[in-house]
Amino acid sequence: MLDFSLTDEQLSAATMVRDWAEREIYPTIRDYDRRQEMKPNTLERMGELGILGINIPVPYGGQGYDYVTLGLVCEELERVDTTLRVVMSVHMGLNSMGLLQWGSEEQKQRFLVPQARGEKIAAFCLTEPGAGSDVASMNSTARRDGDDYVINGEKMWISLASKADHFLWFAKTGTAEDPHENITAFMVEATMPGVTTGDIHGKLGVRAGSTGWVNCENVRVPLANRIGEEGEGFKIAMSCLDNGRYTVASGATGLIRASLEASVRYAKERQTFGRPIARHQLVQQKIAYMQQWYDTARLLYLRAGWMKNEGQRNTRETSLAKWYATDMSFQAANEALQIHGAYGYSDEYDVERYLRNSRGAIIYEGTSEIHQLMQAGYALGLREDKPLRCELPAYDPAFWQGETG
Repeated sequence: MLDFSLTDEQLSAATMVRDWAEREIYPTIRDYDRRQEMKPNTLERMGELGILGINIPVPYGGQGYDYVTLGLVCEELERVDTTLRVVMSVHMGLNSMGLLQWGSEEQKQRFLVPQARGEKIAAFCLTEPGAGSDVASMNSTARRDGDDYVINGEKMWISLASKADHFLWFAKTGTAEDPHENITAFMVEATMPGVTTGDIHGKLGVRAGSTGWVNCENVRVPLANRIGEEGEGFKIAMSCLDNGRYTVASGATGLIRASLEASVRYAKERQTFGRPIARHQLVQQKIAYMQQWYDTARLLYLRAGWMKNEGQRNTRETSLAKWYATDMSFQAANEALQIHGAYGYSDEYDVERYLRNSRGAIIYEGTSEIHQLMQAGYALGLREDKPLRCELPAYDPAFWQGETG
C-alpha cells in the first residue's frame, strides 16, 4: 500500500525552516543579492537552529531527522533564496553525508560532529579550472611522504570556499591505467599551512552566496585525514554527488513553487483590458504548467528520499529528479518573469532573481547533458550501479535519534 503522507515530525521541521527563512532572510535578500554578499550570521543561525545537521544522527551531533526531511528543508530554503539551499548541498550533501558514509568512527567524531552542530563549516573540492564533468582530468596531486600526504592543486567554483573550515579534497595519488582509480579523498583543514582561499564575484546568480577558489601549496595532510582507501576517491565523489544532487533537486522544486506563488499573486492583482490577467487563458496555461512541474518534481525527489531512508541505491532516481527539477525551475522562473511583464525584468520583483538563480543548477552537480546521458545509459542497459564498499546507511530511527548505541 502506497502512503504519500508526511509525519508530524517531518512537517514540523519544514515549518520551522520556512518560518525562519521568511522572517530572517527574505526581508533583506534583495539587498544582499545586489551587494553580492552573504548576510552575516546566516551560517551561525543555521547552525544554532540545527539545520546544518538536520539529518545527521544524534550521536554524531545532528538532529536525527530522516532523508525525506532533508529534502523538505531544502525545498523551503530555496523557496526563499537559492543561496540557503546551496549551503545545504555543500555542507550537508557533499561533505557531511559523505563522512557519514565513508568516514571512520574517529573521523566522524573529529569532523562530522562539529559540522553537524554548526561549529565547523564544510565544503567540497572537486572542480578545477580545467576539470569539471571530466573528473579524471584533474591536476591536483597528493604525494605520500611518511605518515603524511603532500597536496598541491587548485579548486575552482567552490561554494563556501572562504567560509569553510573543512574541505573534502580530491587529488591524484596513483598511476593506474584507469584514471578513475588514481583519485583519493582527503579532509583538508583551512588552518593547515599552505591553504589559501578567495572569493569569486560577478556571478549571474546565487549572488548572496559564497563562491570561490581554494589553493593547496605543499599542504601536509596526515594519513588520519584520508577518507576511505587510496584510489577510492572517484567512488566517494560520485556517492557524495548522489547526496548533493538530492538537495539540488528538492531545492529546485522550492524555486518552482516560489515562481508559481509569485505568479498567482501577481496574476490576481494585475489588470489588463478591464480584468485581472488571471482571467486570460495564456496566463492560466503558464500557471497550470508550473503547477504540473512542481508536483512532478516534488514526487521525484520524495521518491529518492524514501529510497535513501530504505537504504536502496538511488543514483538513477536522484539523477532524474535533479535533471527534471532544475530544468523545470528555469522554465518556471522564465514563465513567471513573462507573466510579470516589464516589472519582472526589474530586481524590485523576486522573479528576476529566481531566473538568475535557477540557471546555475542546470550546470553544477552534473549538467543537464550529463544527466541525459546517465538516464539513456540506464534505459539502454549500458549503465548499472555496482555495490560500494561503504553504502549510505539506511535511516534507523532508534540510532538516528540517539536511542541506541
